[in-house]
Amino acid sequence: MQFVYLHLFAFGFWIAANLGWLPGIVPWDQSFVVLAMIASVEAIFLSTFVLISQNRMAAEADRRAELDLQISLLTEHEITKVVALLNEMARKMEIDSRQNEELQEAASDIAPERVLDKIEESKH
Repeated sequence: MQFVYLHLFAFGFWIAANLGWLPGIVPWDQSFVVLAMIASVEAIFLSTFVLISQNRMAAEADRRAELDLQISLLTEHEITKVVALLNEMARKMEIDSRQNEELQEAASDIAPERVLDKIEESKH
């Protein structure tokens, strides 16, 4: 917020001084051409800084999304192993676990390479 206050003060002083509202200060930019030029150059720099910041934030968001995908794929793989272990335990305890379709679906291993290939295909 300091940035805004600084600009309000600077531009306010500039305008008041050049309108002749401040006694003892001789106006130096009565048409405000210099003020407009300074504001334009500042706007160019500010927009450049904002774009650079947005690009950095987008790159960071992409890294987070990739990490999230890797964690999800690892979790899926581990859950598949746990379900396979549970199926083996159920078989040894003579419990029929094949009737539960969701359990059978969770037991099927998903190849992370296929998931990544599908994601890449959808991007293009």
